[in-house]
Amino acid sequence: MRLDLACTRCPLSRSRTQVVPPAGDLDSIVCFVGEAPGEKEDLTGKPFVGRAGKMLDKLLRIEELDRKRIMITNTVKCRPPENRNPTAEEMTACFPYLEQELEGRKLVVAMGRVACAGLIGDATKLGSEANIVRKVKVGRDQIDVLPAYHPSACLFNVQARKSLQESIRIAKGFIDDDR
Repeated sequence: MRLDLACTRCPLSRSRTQVVPPAGDLDSIVCFVGEAPGEKEDLTGKPFVGRAGKMLDKLLRIEELDRKRIMITNTVKCRPPENRNPTAEEMTACFPYLEQELEGRKLVVAMGRVACAGLIGDATKLGSEANIVRKVKVGRDQIDVLPAYHPSACLFNVQARKSLQESIRIAKGFIDDDR
């Protein structure tokens, strides 16, 4: 199912400015998945360009992983009103798009509880489960999913920042090993 930039599969279509498609290297073996576009993403049509995106970019630079070498997307493609978490209904409506985006990936970094729940299907406890690779069936594929902290959690939490840096290091290892 190709991403429909005029999608009306769920109520988010009524309040968004635009659908936010994936960005970066769309053929990368590694994909970073967040929960939903925020205000800046809704305005620009690009994922992770707001405060959380700037934190992600900073950590990518520290770990020497060029953003252009990974794909970045969200569980839902439209901004929920007032940046609330997407509902189960909204995530289910968008899942066919995400499923197609993840096809052929070797590692998916699920950033934050919402992305983890959308991919792993349970309440992941990031404090104890971050950076532990899990095999998850997505469509016809078994994909390695790495639970990770969301970059917004890293804005004020040093432990979350160190953990997400480790997630990025692991992702970089997948890319380097694939050469």
